[in-house]
Amino acid sequence: MNRRVFRRMRYVWGVAAIVAAPFGTVVAQDVAQVTPQELEQAAKLTLQGGDTARAIAFADALLMRNPADVTAHLIRSAALRKQGELGKARQSARAGWRHAKTDNEKYTAALLMAQALSSDEKRTRAQIWLRRARQVAPTPAHAAQAARDFQYVQRRNPWHTQLSFTLAPNSNINNGSARDTSALYYEFFNPFNPDGIEATLTAASKALSGLEAGADIQSRYRFHQTERTAHDLRLGLSYRSYRLSDQSRKDLAAQDATRIANGDVPLGISGNDYAYGTVRLGYGYKRLRTDRRGEFGLTADLGQTFYGGARYNSFLRANIGQTYYTNQTTKLRFDLSTDLRQAQRGSDTQSVSISTGVSKQLANGNGLYLGAAVAGLRSQTASLEYNELRLRSGYVLGRPVFGTSLQFGLGTSYRDYGVSPHDASGRRDLELSADVTATFNRIDYYGFNPTLSLSASTTNSNIGLYDVNRVGLSIGISSAF
Repeated sequence: MNRRVFRRMRYVWGVAAIVAAPFGTVVAQDVAQVTPQELEQAAKLTLQGGDTARAIAFADALLMRNPADVTAHLIRSAALRKQGELGKARQSARAGWRHAKTDNEKYTAALLMAQALSSDEKRTRAQIWLRRARQVAPTPAHAAQAARDFQYVQRRNPWHTQLSFTLAPNSNINNGSARDTSALYYEFFNPFNPDGIEATLTAASKALSGLEAGADIQSRYRFHQTERTAHDLRLGLSYRSYRLSDQSRKDLAAQDATRIANGDVPLGISGNDYAYGTVRLGYGYKRLRTDRRGEFGLTADLGQTFYGGARYNSFLRANIGQTYYTNQTTKLRFDLSTDLRQAQRGSDTQSVSISTGVSKQLANGNGLYLGAAVAGLRSQTASLEYNELRLRSGYVLGRPVFGTSLQFGLGTSYRDYGVSPHDASGRRDLELSADVTATFNRIDYYGFNPTLSLSASTTNSNIGLYDVNRVGLSIGISSAF
């Protein structure tokens, strides 16, 4: 044993003899003979040496002198956790957090609280405390460590929840037409006017602008897991509502005035009439390939949608998917989905879609995605039935631009409705869309970064009623790790 270690051990046991009887019974008259600095050093060394009982005794002696001694609370928390006294360890860590003055003290207290919670299998709460630790981290290295600990706990947490929020202007909250007139109801005028009539669209049929506010919660509980398989219980809740812009309210008020003048009942439309919500509960299954180069997945969900505050339709949705890595930078995906809806308002529908896509990490670190899908919907109402082709591409910059991560997307879809009450040849819609999402990495609050998404789409239809233009600006948050 070298001389330095021998001196430290002799010092510790000397302090121990003065301060504590066996296993922590503090002798008050002897405590005064030892300085707080000596007690603190002794507590740290005994904790490092694995003597948790004596470390607790030293910490208790420090707390007798000063109940707000942060270091004593933290030493006590670490020692109690090693003894398996997890509830008491959390109490001491919380006391340390409460009395902490510096970022370093707060960081250590938050880590100790997270460790005690994780050891007690309260991993969701542990993740919250690790976000607190990262928020007060004294150095970038400490912040990185908190993020790694968060990911470690997250992988072992059976609960995984994603939250998203939206508060943004929307140019078309009702999916209304971009046209002022449209040919309508040819079938009611045939054979006198087989092309229908060019009617002026009402304010409610045209695009209404407003402010969109919404929230989305997607959660899963992993109730069984093996080395290659996982079984999840899935839960989803989403809701969005709108507040009409002043111009839209004026247009709707003018429409109601005209209806009253004609002896009709005013519609009295508000933004809440377009509110939409979904509740779903389901099951998910995943299985890794034996060569670890891909994953098979299956999901099935039962749910209910609400529109305008009333039940809209019930649904059964299922998906079967397979991913496969052709190499370290290229991933293929194949999906087969079905969606069966029983309407409380409107008509029942059944849809099926097949999709495929490829994701590739490029040599410059950027990411590229290309995807395609074909879909079809069937219903007892012939005018709702269609066949569809969708194409989608995405591009992600691998390096931030002025501290901002950027992601771009382009898409197009073509729908062919065989039957329409407005045109004898049916209905054909071509949609083009684009979006860009910016994540502001330099703005970090508890491990969350703000995001800003700008999206635009235009639909060109052979029936003017379905010509739709939409521009949306969405503000949200994303996890930094």
